[in-house]
Amino acid sequence: MRSRKSNSRVSVNFSYSILGSSSAIPTSKSYTSAHAITLHGHVFLVDCGEGTQMRLRQMSIPFSRINHIFISHLHGDHFFGLFGLLTSFNLLNRKNDLHIYSFPELSDILQLNNPKMIFGESMGYKIHLHPLNAEKSEVLFENKSTIIHSFPMRHRIPCCGFSFAEKDKPRKLRPAKIVQYDIPTYKRAGIKYGNDLELEDGTIIPNAQLTDDPPPSKKISICSDTLYNKTVIPYILNSDLLFHEATFLHDKLSRARETCHTTALQAAMVAQESGAKKLVIGHFSVRYKDTRELLEEAKTVFAETYAAEDMLTFNF
Repeated sequence: MRSRKSNSRVSVNFSYSILGSSSAIPTSKSYTSAHAITLHGHVFLVDCGEGTQMRLRQMSIPFSRINHIFISHLHGDHFFGLFGLLTSFNLLNRKNDLHIYSFPELSDILQLNNPKMIFGESMGYKIHLHPLNAEKSEVLFENKSTIIHSFPMRHRIPCCGFSFAEKDKPRKLRPAKIVQYDIPTYKRAGIKYGNDLELEDGTIIPNAQLTDDPPPSKKISICSDTLYNKTVIPYILNSDLLFHEATFLHDKLSRARETCHTTALQAAMVAQESGAKKLVIGHFSVRYKDTRELLEEAKTVFAETYAAEDMLTFNF
């Protein structure tokens, strides 16, 4: 499901919103890289280019739900918005801890050991910097419903992509079967997770007769700045939505290789090879005043492709 130019608060369990779709330089229509993923009440930011906090305001995404920020790499168009956002958190009297996942050098850039140097005052909340590993995939966050992985990308400096996945959901226990077999409360959770039911006389009722399949779990993957790179495919397999950078058209392949970026055609190949359901291409070079060419190029390989636009939301 796609929602264009949303400015209403997201109420679904899983959504992906584009806060910034440009590369390197903001334009009159688009800010630099930033994404918001809303998942079971949490808002996760991926990258934080200039203007991110303004887009959050425009889209009614509450600051209070942002406790985790993932910075793919330390090129400024992916993190310069942190300075303003962290300052606003402080001015709004934030108390909750903030977790930032990035490379260790970010601590010095933000002067986290001496925040007065950057922010003019002490921070009223704690910032925890979790170092990324540019050599292998790691679990960055996990709770009962969600798991988030990082994985290595190929860029000019250390860089990671991220996958956000729902864990398998419990099966749905049929209400009529609860009544029919008088299933006690303490057995119901086990049945939802696949257990059969044993009656008092020893009869076994198979789980398939008691439950229905749950809704399928969803997955969103974000591949920011990178060369065309097949090694990411195992980490992004079967994504319901894949964001992949597409800085250039394929006629600029030599420039893409020189700058460690991807063409629209190559992004579509990654989507096809990884079994993605939808592809969103973005991080467009400012040389392209109209992104339709990039979209059309990607669609020659992967039909279910969308061009990123600021404030565009996909709901699941």
